[in-house]
Amino acid sequence: MIFNYIRNYFLFNFSTLPPLSLYIHFPWCVQKCPYCDFNSHELKTDLDEKAYIDALINDLDQELPSFWGRSISSIFMGGGTPSLFSPKSIDRLLSELRARLSFTPNIEITMEANPGTIELGKFNEFNGAGINRLSIGIQSFNDDKLKSLGRIHGRKEAIRAAEFAHDAGFNSFNLDLMYGLPNQSLAEAADDIETAIALEPKHLSHYQLTIEPNTFFHHQPPTVPDDDRLWEMQEVCQTRLAKNGYAQYEISAYAKDGYQCQHNLNYWQFGDYLGIGAGAHGKLTNAPEQKIYRSWKVKQPKDFLNNATNEKRISGQKTLSRQEAAFEFMMNALRLNEGFETETFQQHIGLPISVIEKQLKQAEEKELISWELKRIKPTDMGRQYLNTLLELFIPD
Repeated sequence: MIFNYIRNYFLFNFSTLPPLSLYIHFPWCVQKCPYCDFNSHELKTDLDEKAYIDALINDLDQELPSFWGRSISSIFMGGGTPSLFSPKSIDRLLSELRARLSFTPNIEITMEANPGTIELGKFNEFNGAGINRLSIGIQSFNDDKLKSLGRIHGRKEAIRAAEFAHDAGFNSFNLDLMYGLPNQSLAEAADDIETAIALEPKHLSHYQLTIEPNTFFHHQPPTVPDDDRLWEMQEVCQTRLAKNGYAQYEISAYAKDGYQCQHNLNYWQFGDYLGIGAGAHGKLTNAPEQKIYRSWKVKQPKDFLNNATNEKRISGQKTLSRQEAAFEFMMNALRLNEGFETETFQQHIGLPISVIEKQLKQAEEKELISWELKRIKPTDMGRQYLNTLLELFIPD
């Protein structure tokens, strides 16, 4: 009896597997930003690029048996600052990946870049190595705000980075912008959006500065706009983005038609992803066992470098219960303006939509979602009060 309960608690019923992406973490930055809670470490010595690329390849080699026969639909190089690495190292890494992995046609390969670490020649070479999408961490075009955020670039470098992306032949690139910055006015937030639009990226990420635990800002909080001003900033900026052809498809993501970030869409639709590198997280579906596993690698670069060929590179692993998987799916999918098809839930979770029917009815009664025959999506109220909506799906 107890065995059957435990078995039903963890087992799924997958008829197909979700798409599979690859995330590669580069843990070093020139300096740590005061708002950043990512696994990034200030680079205090010369960067041994070869040693880290070797470690990434060794990490991948240990993971290969867990996803034999599956193709990679997108690759995202994040950090930290991947653009600290030379094009030669990135070219070598991608060559090693191609030798080991099956890529889907027209695979999206994204690299995060800091405007303070690039020049035109470097962008040209990244493109030549196979990077076909950039995500440039602008955050603001205001020099005073950039200084308060601890960024190593200024307005000129930010604009130049976007111009370099165009000149290097990147048809698809993203600009990261934040609002609600220390002492930011509505006019300053709107000016950032207008400047970004003028640079003609195909994708814009626009999200509110949040004060995260274990950051400098958490210990010494800056003065930020109040909730009313934040809401006003969001509405004004969203209106200007929409007017210029940037459709909002996720809470903080806006894109020209056909240029949504495929890698992030896979996250938000609860697809699988392999994580390699210091602190990288992964989520993989095991069809023979009918289980979903999460794992994460050791955070400290030195520990990762020393253990990339053995199990000590793994900091932790977890088997998701059916309730946890359903909640995680909803936590991600309800970020999307168009929500999700009920068939996607069944394919990516291995469970019928009926397992959350009670919660869906409660959300519908509260007018937080619209539930049509084949699609569930958040209403305007549901997007505005997303945390309230998600609380309905938290496992007991």
